[in-house]
Amino acid sequence: MSFLQMKIYRGKFIAYTIFVVFIGLAIGLLTCAILLYQWVDNARTEASGDFVRLENTLQYNADRIEAYMQRIYSNSGLMTDVRCFLGSSAEGYFAARLEGSRYDQPLVSFPDDMESFLYSGGQGDIVQVSLHTEQRGNMIRFDDNGNANFKFLLSNGDEAFRESIERGFVYRKKLSDPKQISRQLGEFRFLVGSDRLFKNAGGDGVKQAVIVSSSGDAYKVGAPDVRLQELARQALANGKAQGYLSTGGLNGVFFISFSSTKLDYRYVGLVDLGSLIRDRWGVLLTVFLVVLSAIISVLMLIVYNLRDDAHFLHHIMDSIGRVKTANFTVETPARYRRNEYGIIATELEDMIRQLDKYIRTEYLLKLKQQETEMKALQNQINPHFLYNTLEAIRSRALVNQDVDTSDAIATLGALYRNMVKHENVITIGKELDLLQDYLKIMEFKYPDRFYYQFNVDEELLSLPTVKFWMQPLAENFFVHGFNPGNEFNLLVVNGWESEEHFILEVVDNGQWIAEGKLATIREALRRGDDAPVQSIGLHNVNTRLHFFYGEGFVLRIENNEEAGVKISAIIPKEARSHVQASDCG
Repeated sequence: MSFLQMKIYRGKFIAYTIFVVFIGLAIGLLTCAILLYQWVDNARTEASGDFVRLENTLQYNADRIEAYMQRIYSNSGLMTDVRCFLGSSAEGYFAARLEGSRYDQPLVSFPDDMESFLYSGGQGDIVQVSLHTEQRGNMIRFDDNGNANFKFLLSNGDEAFRESIERGFVYRKKLSDPKQISRQLGEFRFLVGSDRLFKNAGGDGVKQAVIVSSSGDAYKVGAPDVRLQELARQALANGKAQGYLSTGGLNGVFFISFSSTKLDYRYVGLVDLGSLIRDRWGVLLTVFLVVLSAIISVLMLIVYNLRDDAHFLHHIMDSIGRVKTANFTVETPARYRRNEYGIIATELEDMIRQLDKYIRTEYLLKLKQQETEMKALQNQINPHFLYNTLEAIRSRALVNQDVDTSDAIATLGALYRNMVKHENVITIGKELDLLQDYLKIMEFKYPDRFYYQFNVDEELLSLPTVKFWMQPLAENFFVHGFNPGNEFNLLVVNGWESEEHFILEVVDNGQWIAEGKLATIREALRRGDDAPVQSIGLHNVNTRLHFFYGEGFVLRIENNEEAGVKISAIIPKEARSHVQASDCG
């Protein structure tokens, strides 16, 4: 019977399954949440590091620009060339340079000097330098290879001078007359390009960065993304330094923002939750598989325990059903775990065996006892035996007129009284008394030609046994082995205790049994076949003692080496726990 067929265990299994699945999912979700939080936190830490590096880069550029302005003021030739560059056309600039130069001094070039000092061979962040008057400005722009391009006399409102977060950050420095500091000659504008400035602060698919100016202009680091720029604006409008913006499903973003202390902008780091999950799906899948394996393992353990308990309960119900129908057939012992359930099941099986043993003892044994008594009355103590015994008593009384006559009559009377008593279970000691009464009569019948002897240990005398089984074994000797012409016919009963058994032997010195017939008798006893051994009464004795002592009992018959037959009754010691001395009459 499956445990799912039992209501109590089916309910338990459903409850356990719901509980285990709930706990497993809770642990799995909690683990995934912790991992996601850790990954988001790592991304935030990286964003914080990017912002710090950006601020350091801006500070580095500001320091270089300030140092270059000091260089201009400290170098008169360079200042002269800057004044020539200011407000002139290309032809005017080169003409002014030549007019002011001296043959004994090297020609100083403001653009070349600036390129060497600021741009550092094409590796700098400053992509454009312009020098302005109130109306116009001249511009020097550096390409990716560090080559300079010049544009002169551009309007201050020209597109080339437009300031936006997409183009970069502009540092403004006034150009004053060294001889008259209060007199302003023009204005320097240094453009730090956004593409170069943020090239190391870009995103990786999961972590993105957006730069937002105070006017609301947004610059997406890396490839332009209007969606992320809008999310960055929403994050700043949220007013929090960090938080979460939901865009539906798993497409939300975590954000962290920083305000610059160098320039007018805010750095917004964005962590895309959907991209984060897709990027780390292998780890999350591993967590899912581990949790799933744990749930399956726990459920299998629950199934194993419930199945074992259901097997126990099914056995209990089956045992009770068999007892109710008086079916005490002993089933193959089941294996149980060493717990209270196992103890109950084992004790129940033992109780059924004890009931079966009791019924066999009280009912089957009574039937066999009645059969034995009838056979004893009809066959073993037959009319011929009674006639001969009484004739012997009468003859002795007529001839001798001694006390032997009285003893023989008393012994015969005691034997009959004991035979007709109703108790079925007696001790070995009482059974030996019955046998002794019978042998006394046989000793009276065959004076000076028959002798008997008992050598039974004291430990065996209190052992319970069935009534009247030794006399048929002794009678077997008188029927088949006794020689009336022999002056010394001997019957000996030995009894002792071995390590595992109690052993009783009935030994005589009469005639042997032929080997062929002996083999037939042994086989018949082994099979429980009654026909071949009926004449010597062994089958009845063997059957009754098997009923009483159980399967461990053995009845053996064999020829002695010198003469006669030996019949051994081997009683297992464990039978003592099934047959109690209190059962004896």
